[in-house]
Amino acid sequence: MSIVDKETAIDCCLLAGRLMMEAGAETYRVEDTMARMAETQQLSATHSFVTPTGIIFSPGSPHHTKLIRIKDRTTDLEKVALVNDVSRKLSANEYTLEEAYTKLQEIEKTNVMFPLWLQIIAAAVASGSFLILYGGLWTDVPAAIFAGGVGYVIVTKIHELTRVKFFAEFVGSLFIGLIGFAAVQTGLGLELDKIIIGSVMPLVPGLLITNAVRDLMAGHFMSGLSKGAEAFLTAFAIGAGVALVLSF
Repeated sequence: MSIVDKETAIDCCLLAGRLMMEAGAETYRVEDTMARMAETQQLSATHSFVTPTGIIFSPGSPHHTKLIRIKDRTTDLEKVALVNDVSRKLSANEYTLEEAYTKLQEIEKTNVMFPLWLQIIAAAVASGSFLILYGGLWTDVPAAIFAGGVGYVIVTKIHELTRVKFFAEFVGSLFIGLIGFAAVQTGLGLELDKIIIGSVMPLVPGLLITNAVRDLMAGHFMSGLSKGAEAFLTAFAIGAGVALVLSF
């Protein structure tokens, strides 16, 4: 391979790693995918260091080590699956390097997430379902559905405006608590605790907690601890918003 092809291979590996990290993939999966893709391009002496905020990739001499920044992180398992599919096809020689790089660029530009209105409906339905799961009353389901849907909308919109995830979750849980409290006061709900618990469940960082534990078990202590800290701060923001309502 020429120097230009090697540089393209390095950029392809970094793009795949960035897309996976931004979509919520585990650290070990990102490193394994990058290593497998590099190996198919005769880059056998590669080393990578992946964190939630950046990727350092060393392809070995004579190429320079490269760093790429992870700016946004969300949960998009469909995008993780698409990148993994490109990696497998590149390893099986079904894709050339240029085809794989082009496909990854297409994945980067494509929004494969569900539309916002469908996410809101899913959050609302999940809120009502969690209320029943935790032993709540069927008469409280409408209040939980409304509070969960409104809370999800608020979190999404405030995060788009401020780019501060914890503040968005704090305000969202605050409004969930206010809606639940208002429902109980007006007789539209009976059990405030069950309404709030069910409504905040779509905001709980379940994937973050799972990935943090998985990374710690795999020996990726920096990523595991940072993801665990992010999950703790998210849970704290949710709890603080609800506690502020209950304190009055």
